[in-house]
Amino acid sequence: MKIELKPIKLKDLFEGYEDNEEEGVVAYGGRLDVRPKYQREFVYKDEQRDAVIDTVRKGFPLNIMYWVKNDDGNFEVLDGQQRTISICQYLKGDFSIKEQYFHTLTEDQKEQILDYELMVYFCEGTDSEKLEWFKTINIAGEKLYDQELRNAVYTGEWLTDAKRHFSKTGCPAMGLGDKYVKGTAIRQEILQLVLSWINDEAKGTTDEKIRQYMADHQHDSNANELWLYFTQVIYWVETIFPTYRREMKGLPWGLLYNEFGKQSLNTKRLEEEVAQLMADDEVQNKKGIYEYVLTRNEKYLNIRAFEKKISRAVYEEQKGICPICGKHFEIEEMEADHIIPWHKGGKTEKDNCQMLCMKCNRTKSGK
Repeated sequence: MKIELKPIKLKDLFEGYEDNEEEGVVAYGGRLDVRPKYQREFVYKDEQRDAVIDTVRKGFPLNIMYWVKNDDGNFEVLDGQQRTISICQYLKGDFSIKEQYFHTLTEDQKEQILDYELMVYFCEGTDSEKLEWFKTINIAGEKLYDQELRNAVYTGEWLTDAKRHFSKTGCPAMGLGDKYVKGTAIRQEILQLVLSWINDEAKGTTDEKIRQYMADHQHDSNANELWLYFTQVIYWVETIFPTYRREMKGLPWGLLYNEFGKQSLNTKRLEEEVAQLMADDEVQNKKGIYEYVLTRNEKYLNIRAFEKKISRAVYEEQKGICPICGKHFEIEEMEADHIIPWHKGGKTEKDNCQMLCMKCNRTKSGK
């Protein structure tokens, strides 16, 4: 890992400065991505912006900035984005401080500003080294989200194309799947979500799976594979569950597609079951119905539990005896159980309640 501290004069920083809504913000002779394409825009309040310029004019030091060196030899701002933009906007004449624009200052005042030196850490190294370092220094100013940290490492054409699809307000991914996914595109949450889905079968933590996929595809010329995968997920959901309900938003559709996407499913039968469960008062978690009808795991439904007064009454009637093992337990050591299971039509009523010891209840339920 190579980390080097260098002074950068504002006149060198400002050279080649351009701010384009679609293409991002560049400076330093076009070699510095201040705000890359499709990255969320931090907006300083006027007083924060003015404070940066006031600090420069007084010759006081600004906080150290961090630039990362990319494979092409150019750089990207990791920390210091808004300070950099504030400085460049003032030099360009986009705003004034106390009704003084840069171009109205005296020559010696202009020279003082242009010769002002920023202290910048230049970082280069392996992907894992840079990611670890970025996490360590991500402690001041606007915090970077996890996916933004990964983006700072795995730069290239693939990432640029992935951001085009997933990382801009109104991007294609939101146009296609906004009803089904939760998150903010500009915060990289949609990109992170889809990356976690597509490489879910890999070993490791979610972070490791995402980093592996990004490393494997970093030098691809486009992100077509990722985009096509996402479209397949959304089309599968719309085909299998054609009746949209608000409970469908935010479910792990990619993971369900990975497991059930190639199975032949009866759409009509699934819809009938979903409708029936939506009307079932015993089902407390309506959002979990879709995962249940695919997996048949009742944990997603959060079936209504017996009220404490029912549990106490049944416990007293049983005299604290577990009907399965025949042993006596305190009420705190027992659990209320459906005699006839919910999936076989059993209701959460006193006549269908029995108190079992924890061991017997877990054995009976297969927990």
